Amino acid sequence: MKIRELVKSFEPYRVTEGGHPIRLDKNESPYDLPGWVKEEIFEELRELSFNRYPHITSMPMRKAIARFYGISPENVAVGNGGDELISYLVWLFEGDYIVTTPPSFGMYGFYAKLNEIPVVEVPLKEDFTIDGDAIAEKSKNARAVFIASPNNPTGNLQPEEEIIKVLDTGAVVVLDEAYAEFAGKSLWRLIEEYPNLIVLRTFSKAFSLAGVRTGYILANEEVVDALYRVKSPFSVGIMTMAAVKVVLRHYDLVERRVAKIIEERERIRKAFREFTYPSDANFLLMRLNAYEFLLEKGIVVRKLSGRLNGHIRVTVGRKWENRKLIEALREYLEVEGCG
Repeated sequence: MKIRELVKSFEPYRVTEGGHPIRLDKNESPYDLPGWVKEEIFEELRELSFNRYPHITSMPMRKAIARFYGISPENVAVGNGGDELISYLVWLFEGDYIVTTPPSFGMYGFYAKLNEIPVVEVPLKEDFTIDGDAIAEKSKNARAVFIASPNNPTGNLQPEEEIIKVLDTGAVVVLDEAYAEFAGKSLWRLIEEYPNLIVLRTFSKAFSLAGVRTGYILANEEVVDALYRVKSPFSVGIMTMAAVKVVLRHYDLVERRVAKIIEERERIRKAFREFTYPSDANFLLMRLNAYEFLLEKGIVVRKLSGRLNGHIRVTVGRKWENRKLIEALREYLEVEGCG
């Protein structure tokens, strides 16, 4: 791309309060960690040796997560973001292909194709819920089935009874619960009943640690052991482990922020109820072809394609950011004659 064209491509990112575009496109938390929490992290770091490699299987962080859930560290594996763990889970098990449920998180298919593993798709139903019977039928020779709940980009929880239909087949099910804190519901306790269940979680959303890049799985000990036999050593650094250890001590802060995000999510949805799907996550799926219009207003959202062509996915931001979004969308509807 020529430099002139590259510069032109950035022109629509209008400045807003604070001199930057409003970024509502990556499902991050709008809230950074408070200074006092960062100071606690810095204090943890003062006691650590930067010249030494971190623990080879990240055991300090695994123990912290295990204490939080009341389980054994042998049921926990951690990675440099959930993406790293997905990159292993697509090929860790025997089988001919993976199963995905589009529209859903695209990285499942990305890592499968990167490893030359076929992808079998079982599309979501009209209401964006999974068809457990159809997935069960397709999972017979699968390496793993990937199900996101709440689903990205649609925002809805998947019915527990449909997930159990798939688990009952014995197929490996990776249940991606990246947004579970916003839903107030998780199926992680089913790992005791189903050794074929792997629950994937992250600190990037509710915990405000997207910049730290860390995810984890809760699973049967044999699954965790198998993963660590092939996983790159030292992939989680001491800074990441220190940050996780501290934020887990302050889960009350996380809960308060989650409550604020949910309140703002519902405020946006109420304003555009006719065009917005219910959500159990920190974002909203909207039947509005408003990407370019919002971009001109300095608001960046996620433009969707395929089955969701003409839709946008909007991350819930801070109160003033959401106010700007609401104002811009109301203007868009007036211009389009929908207001």
